[in-house]
Order: sequence, then structure tokens, then C-alpha cells
Amino acid sequence: MRIGIDLGGTKIEGIALGAGGTERARKRIPAPQGSYEATIAAIRDLVAALEAEAGEKGSIGIGMPGAISPATGLVKNANSTWLIGHAFGADLEAALGRPVRLANDADCFALSEAADGAGEGAPTVFGVILGTGVGGGIVVGGRLLSGPNAIAGEWGHNSLPFVLPDELPGRDCYCGKKGCIETWLSGPGFAADYLIENREALSPEGIVAAAAAGNRPAKVALRRYADRLARALAHVINILDPHVIVLGGGMSNVDALYVEVPSRWGSYVFSDTVVTRLERNKHGDSSGVRGAAWLWPEEES
Repeated sequence: MRIGIDLGGTKIEGIALGAGGTERARKRIPAPQGSYEATIAAIRDLVAALEAEAGEKGSIGIGMPGAISPATGLVKNANSTWLIGHAFGADLEAALGRPVRLANDADCFALSEAADGAGEGAPTVFGVILGTGVGGGIVVGGRLLSGPNAIAGEWGHNSLPFVLPDELPGRDCYCGKKGCIETWLSGPGFAADYLIENREALSPEGIVAAAAAGNRPAKVALRRYADRLARALAHVINILDPHVIVLGGGMSNVDALYVEVPSRWGSYVFSDTVVTRLERNKHGDSSGVRGAAWLWPEEES
């Protein structure tokens, strides 16, 4: 049995998967705020509750904000700031009394969709998060690619490629750079683009609804978004050449993207044909917690 824990900013979700990915138990609790020790205790207690319900112990994978620094073994880049600078993996192993595997939430999304989701059976899968931020994960041969710097798939903090003159110098990003893909393709980035062009504040969902109703400025904004996403993903295809790209996050719910983006990315990909599939996620909000469980392949659990 494999247990996955998805540590979010406001909630912690856990799942226990049996053979073939069947769900044995699931539970969600509020995430402690501001306390590292309380977070460790909450995960320990959640694992115990899942195992009590399922009736057996399992391997444990954790999807977390940020990453573990290969240099120090400590948490870095986490928006749950009370985790930063702690030996999270070692402390969890001590609390749980067994090995724990950790990955960031975008990696877990990619692994879930590659294992038994929209990318199932594909040799290479690039999983994309288009939400409050923009992240990604890479799965090759069913295994998550991490890399020596623990940043594989972090395409959101590259510059928007094939940039147009009116897109220069780019928007400020929280990482300290300008023009990062995240500033254009996140949900807030999409809303900011519409606000700047039209001097009207709408949510991403509001813009999409207005476009569907025939509102011209909203339709133009959505076309701009699709072209920027096509350029950004073409850059990934030129480097990684994945068999499948799976979209997740709030912007993945925009139906038009699955037609518009593949129709545009051929202009930017260095090939005479593009057979990469662009797919909507299968597991939705459950991909993170399922992917955490899949950090332990079935034969190892």
C-alpha cells in the first residue's frame, strides 16, 4: 500500500492506494499555520488515521511546496515559509519511523498524470501547472526526473520565448527577474494582461466567460494567452520533445486552449511536424495527492 500526502497552504490531504491505484482511504485536514512542529505532528497523525482506516501500513510520499536543497538538505522556495530552513524529510522520517520520499507539488501532478492519468503509457510526459503560479514536472519512463539542482521542470521562471516588441521588457516577477513565463501565463498574469489592455478588472474565469459570450476584448485576450502558451510550450518541445503535455491548474479548464495552442505551436517548434499531444488532466485536484503516493512505485511499496 502507498500513502500520499499533499501538503498545501490551507489543507493537508492524504490518500492510501492499493494495488493498481485503487483508493483504500482518503482524508483531508486543515493545515497548521505558522508552526513547523505542528505541521510535522499533523502529517504524522494523518498517516496514522489513513493506516487505521485501510488496516495496514504503507510507504509514504509527500508532495510539498518548494523543494529540498541538494546542497543543504533543507527546505527552500516554499510559500509555507515556516518550512524553510528545516530538515523536513529527516524530521518526518523520525516522526513516522520509516523512509519518506518528497517532491514538489508540480512534480507530483506530473507523476500522477503519467502513472494512471492523461499521460498513462507515454514514454515522456511534461506536466504543467497553470494556476496562481506556473510550474511543471517531467516524467520519463514512469520515473520522475529531479536533476542535480532539484529544479527539473521549472519552466515558469524562464523568459517568455519568441518575445514580441510590445512584451518587452516584461513584467516584474517575484523571483526578481522580468518577463518570466509565470508573469504571463498564471491566472493572475492573465487577469493583469486583460486589465492593462482594457482598464477593466475581471477574474480569469470572468474573462473566459466573456469570451464565450462573444465579448471582443475578452476574445482577443484569450487569443493572446493561447499564443503565449504555444510559444512557451514550443520552447519545452524544442528541448525535451515530450510525447504528452498535460495541463493542470485553473487555466487548464479553458476548453479553447486544447485547440488553439496545438494549432499555433507548429510555428515555433523546430520541426516540420508536431505530434506531441496536449491533454487536459484526468485526476484534477486529486493529482497532487495521488502523485505523492506514486513517488513509491508499486514494486517498491
